[in-house]
Amino acid sequence: MAPSKFEALDPNFGGFFIPHRKLKITKIRISLLPPILLLFAVTAVSISCSNGDDAEKQFDPERSLIATLDLSSPAFEDGGSIPSEYTCDGADDSPPIRWGDVPSGTKSIAIVVDAPDAPSRIFRHWSVYNIPAGTNSLSAGQETLFELKDSARNSINDFGNVGYSGPCPPDGETHEYVFFIYALSEQLLFESPPSPMEISSAIRGKVFGTGSFSGMYGRQ
Repeated sequence: MAPSKFEALDPNFGGFFIPHRKLKITKIRISLLPPILLLFAVTAVSISCSNGDDAEKQFDPERSLIATLDLSSPAFEDGGSIPSEYTCDGADDSPPIRWGDVPSGTKSIAIVVDAPDAPSRIFRHWSVYNIPAGTNSLSAGQETLFELKDSARNSINDFGNVGYSGPCPPDGETHEYVFFIYALSEQLLFESPPSPMEISSAIRGKVFGTGSFSGMYGRQ
């Protein structure tokens, strides 16, 4: 399968990378980054640490590339078809998601779902943030409320709704939907549901690790 066009960043070196499937990494030019993903730029940090607390927040140099988390859904395979129950043609529930390999020092987790091939621009379907660092999954059908259990919060999506709004491509088209995970160095503080751009800006400089998978959905 061809590599995804979504780029990740190495926080130890400030380099731009594109994760191939199964986390094979290749450098690319910065000019190829989609504009919204430039907001995820992470300031380079030193591999060497001055004390033990800092060491807890550093990547192992052998695994320093930020694309380290394993993210998937038991409902469909990476690159496979998204079941209609998770789209506007069904119940429009969020799909179940699971992950592993959360880096040491992570304080919260964010999940983002984008449609990169929407007609006009990258389209945000979901951002859920402040998921506790010890969590390793989300069940299907997450509530579409700002405040969720265990400190998690939903943002506004590009439909103008709070929480998840599933794939709903134009008739006759099949689109890709990319699920991202971000392990963050702190919680994000918003008093009301943030916009997609506010989430992207708040994540900047706080990313310990990331991963992604995608699904396809089309309408006849």
